[in-house]
Amino acid sequence: MPETSPKGLTRLAFGGDYNPEQWPESVWQEDVRLMREAGVTMVSAGIFSWALLEPSPGVYDFGWLDRLLDLLHENGIRVDLGTPTVVPPVWFYRAHPDALPVTAEGMRHEFGSRGAICHSNADYRAAAANITTKLAERYGAHPALAMWHVHNEYGVPVSACYCDSCAAHFRRWLASTYGTVDAVNEAWGTAFWGQRYGGFEDINPPRLSPTVGNPAQALDYKRFADATMRENFVMERDILHRLAPGIPVTTNFMTALSQCDSVDYWAWGREVDIVTNDHYLITDGRRTHVNLAMAADLTRSVAGGAPWILLEHSTSGVNWQPRNPAKAPGQMARNSLAHVARGSEGAMFFQWRQSRRGAEKFHSSMLPHGGTHTRVWREVVELGASLDSLSTIRGTRTEADVAVLWDWHSWWAQSLDWRPSEDHDARERADAFYETLYDRHLTVDFAHPEADLSRYPLVVVPALYLMTEAAGTNVREYVENGGTLVVSYFSGIVDEHDAVHEGAYPGPLRDVLGLTVEEFSPLLKDQSVRLTGADGSELSGDVWTEFVVPRGAETVWTYADGLTAGHPAVTRHRFGQGSAWYVSTRLGAEGLDALLGWATDDAGITPRADLPRDVEVVRRTGESGTYLFAINHTGSDAKVPLEASGTELLTGERAAGRLEIPAGAVRVVRLDG
Repeated sequence: MPETSPKGLTRLAFGGDYNPEQWPESVWQEDVRLMREAGVTMVSAGIFSWALLEPSPGVYDFGWLDRLLDLLHENGIRVDLGTPTVVPPVWFYRAHPDALPVTAEGMRHEFGSRGAICHSNADYRAAAANITTKLAERYGAHPALAMWHVHNEYGVPVSACYCDSCAAHFRRWLASTYGTVDAVNEAWGTAFWGQRYGGFEDINPPRLSPTVGNPAQALDYKRFADATMRENFVMERDILHRLAPGIPVTTNFMTALSQCDSVDYWAWGREVDIVTNDHYLITDGRRTHVNLAMAADLTRSVAGGAPWILLEHSTSGVNWQPRNPAKAPGQMARNSLAHVARGSEGAMFFQWRQSRRGAEKFHSSMLPHGGTHTRVWREVVELGASLDSLSTIRGTRTEADVAVLWDWHSWWAQSLDWRPSEDHDARERADAFYETLYDRHLTVDFAHPEADLSRYPLVVVPALYLMTEAAGTNVREYVENGGTLVVSYFSGIVDEHDAVHEGAYPGPLRDVLGLTVEEFSPLLKDQSVRLTGADGSELSGDVWTEFVVPRGAETVWTYADGLTAGHPAVTRHRFGQGSAWYVSTRLGAEGLDALLGWATDDAGITPRADLPRDVEVVRRTGESGTYLFAINHTGSDAKVPLEASGTELLTGERAAGRLEIPAGAVRVVRLDG
């Protein structure tokens, strides 16, 4: 079995992308000296270096990389070594211009950025396999090597190509997936609009057409593009496994739902030896620490609950958003340790030394343009010491309270054209439900809709437009066996081919929810509706309403106005030993809090009213003990109760009764016993 942690790394991972090719070799000694001062334990190297390693076809220059890896090893720094296949050299594109991707509109991209790759291109695949082989043969036994880093951020910025090579590859993929063209016609519903195909040779990618194309075809093309990138990863991974046995292989994910929507990370998580993730704060005025927690929980879930590694984030501001504010003093450590609390085995950054040239020269780094006389550098050194004091948490696992169902295929399908309302956003509903659970101090696991849910007292379905029959059976059995389920509107509507489930909405959820939906009634922009409870209390909803007909479910809240006035808005259905809640409109924060309050009562989850807002408390548990992370995202000092005494690892102080967390600070208690 491949290793599932970086080889030779005995502490938490701390460091960043190291790109010494941007600097004179005379700077390397200073870099390594400062890395040691900061407590760096691992760096990522070689990710964008193909043009240096193979400056012309079949001509290689490994001397500089030899010297770099030897220098890092001499100073006790482990290496996450990249295969540089995200940016082929310009000579490659001169020889193979058809390896540049083509858009759905027929425009071919040019060389000059990164990730401009047609993943179906045979010449690209051969060249990628060759450079990966050369690296594995040369460095597979190097004593500095901790793990392999294949490619970089698959799917960013290009995931799908629409060229003729991709068309031929797509036809082969369809033949392998469906067997016959008749099966494709059935799955895609090509009887509609006369789209029936007589043979695979008739099928092309969903290129630009006069109006909306076939949604099932578009959905399958997203699957194909994802699978094609994954084929290339597996090709490189298998070369590395063969030539460098015992060294784990990864590639950096971007699980934050706002940063990469073209990759099915459930599938990718099964292919890597270690799940790693890149996360950058989206500074759009929202509570960035909530999105951070959500991304970390999703990454841990993709890893099957196992420890993972934060392979990139920023020390301060980034450079690619419309406005890029700096992080506040202390925020870098708080962000980093929040990832660690939720399962990361360290905190790494892009990048070590801030670039002077290129597109990311204003992206923050561990060593800023201003050098060691800067706030960022001082905070980097402090963070290195903090992570060193937490080394005993390695191998422990984060404990979750509830599950949220999420499926990238459903998100892809719901995002296609001609849906009932463009204002309904699956990611927005996932964010909203997650934020409410976060504010109730509940730690979330994300789960695939067909995964085992039996260990969770509460399962939330914020947006699952596409739902297979197997997933429907799964949640039905979950509730029958005593679970509590919460489902939001426009879920359970279509099958895996984007075909509406036969019968009334919501398809496989009808029985467990105890209702049918006769008709959707989306609201116009800025419209809202009132909901009333039996006690006269009111909530409000917007974006969406439905004509719900109870078939065993009890009505908890009723529409008080609008077209659906008098119809149920929120229902509860006792089913088997459990209960299932349904909400047919978009509730705001107040309504979601009320809904999830009732649902957590049903699930027997004890409220955490003793914890302040924006102070998150998360546990990691394993053979080395139980660790309580308390992270204060507020500007005021806070206290949280401790059920047992322990040692606070960042200060070395004993803690008992109530733990004090200064404003903006983090405390980690190793509990006694």
